[in-house]
This record gives sequence, C-alpha cells and structure tokens, in this order.
Amino acid sequence: MTNLVSHGPDPRDGRVYDMEEDLQLAIDVALATDRPLLLSGEPGSGKSSLAPFYARENDLRYYEHVVTSRTQHTDLLWTFDSVRRLADAQARRGHLSDADYIQPGVLWWSLAPESAQTRGGLLRAPHRHDPLERLYREHHTKGAVVLIDEIDKADPDVPNSLLVPLGSQEFTVAETGTAVCREPGVGKLLVIITTNGERELPQAFVRRCVTYALPTPTPEKLVRIARLHLACDSVEPDPPTLKLAGALAEELMQARQDQAGRRERLPSTAEYLDALRACRSLDIRPGHPRWKLVRGLTLVKTPQQVR
Repeated sequence: MTNLVSHGPDPRDGRVYDMEEDLQLAIDVALATDRPLLLSGEPGSGKSSLAPFYARENDLRYYEHVVTSRTQHTDLLWTFDSVRRLADAQARRGHLSDADYIQPGVLWWSLAPESAQTRGGLLRAPHRHDPLERLYREHHTKGAVVLIDEIDKADPDVPNSLLVPLGSQEFTVAETGTAVCREPGVGKLLVIITTNGERELPQAFVRRCVTYALPTPTPEKLVRIARLHLACDSVEPDPPTLKLAGALAEELMQARQDQAGRRERLPSTAEYLDALRACRSLDIRPGHPRWKLVRGLTLVKTPQQVR
C-alpha cells in the first residue's frame, strides 16, 4: 500500500494522470531498451507528474531529484558531507571513516538499494526506509522510477557526465573507491528526465535517450484531465461542472492563441486546473462579473496583474 506524502496544488503523489497510448509506448520502449526517457514539453504540461503516477500504478519505488543551476552530476549518484567530517575531525572523535559521510543519491538508491542502505549508518532505526523515496511503502518492492526534473537548468557538463553512469548503470564513489553497480534482482528501472527546452541539451546525451514531446493540449484533453482530477477529489462531474470545464478549456485555447504571436509564455494545463478550482470554489461561471478577472489572474497573467 502506498501512503501519500505530498500536499498542496502540485502534490506529485501519482494519483492522477491522463496516460495516452503514444506516451505509454514511449515508456515501454525506454524499458525495453534500458534507456532514459527524455520528456519535453511546456512548463505546466504534466511532465513531472508522469513519474510518480507510473510508480504508483506499477507499485515501484519512486525517487526524484530537481535539478538547479548548482547541481553537479555526482549529486544524483552520491554526496559527501565534507563539512560534517571536518567538524568531527576538529572535535578529535577518533578514527573517521569517509564512508560514514557518504549519502547515496537517487540513482544509487534505484540501482543498488541494498548497497545504499549500508552507507552512512542508514541501517540504524528509524532509517530502514529509503530516505529519498517519496512514495513510502509498507513492503519492499522491486523496480524503481527515478525523476530527474528540469535537466536543462544544469550546466551542459552535467548531462554529459551522466552518460556513463546511465549507460553502464555503474559508477565509483570518488571518496571511498566504492564500486556501485546495478544489483541482481533489483527489478526494472525507469529513468524519466524532463526538460522545458530552456537550454539545448548535448547531442550525445539526447542520442542515448528515448525522446518524447508532450503534445499541445486540446480542449477535449483538458476536459478529460479535469474529469480525472474531479474524480480524485470525489467530485461528481455533473453537467454544470463539465460545462464550466469546457468553457475554461476554450478560454485557455483562446489565451494561447492570443499570446502565441507575442512570444509570451503560454498558459498551461496546470493553470487551467487552477482556474477550474478557483471558479468552482468561488461559484464563478461564464457571464459572471468577475469571470474575465479570474481568467486574467489564472490564465493570461499579464504584467499588470502580476505586479
């Protein structure tokens, strides 16, 4: 059984996703080839939601690492707490082992969970679960899904440096010389890497991935996604609610059309869902005096309304 550990408007708890056949095929190809799935699409299009959904649906362990401009490729493999080690050395706490200051990263936990548990005293209670797993389970499950989110935010050296660990599924911890490789019987591994296209990725990296671009949303898809979210919230999609969802879908498509020629950021599925939640909560429907204002606050987001 999976316990939910996330809250808020973007929980990433894997409960809702509109899985289309082409996307399912892309996942199947990635698993068959043992290659990462490089998932591109506009911000807010649902790229980051796919990984926890697939993990939940298939009872797999789930890990994620959100990339920033400061991310190093080793952060996905392991981190070494040099500050704590220095403090312990200055406190003259006897013989120090570098292994005690190693913390496994998401790829280590996914490839070799048994090995990862022996690092840094993680066998001590209450650390018997994987500390980086976001969907905790009551029993050990084979196989894992890893989300490496927004890889395009990293320096180009990061994806290039991940080529060997992702391709060979093994690496060596520099501080200890520990060799880490995929453990027998660990189960299937799906690595999903997302990009917003803000920076071009190295071609050598792209060639070693299965690539899939999420399509532009259509009104029909938006309403279908709204149905899934309403059902997840135990809300009956009655005719007035579906009419509201359809009206907001049309508003989003119109806003995207209006802003496309101005090279502005286009409103996304995430903002459509925000608009739907707001209108349902505030009982605002098409024709309401504040309908256009809500549209501007949630979908268009002009500079005047952002200030």
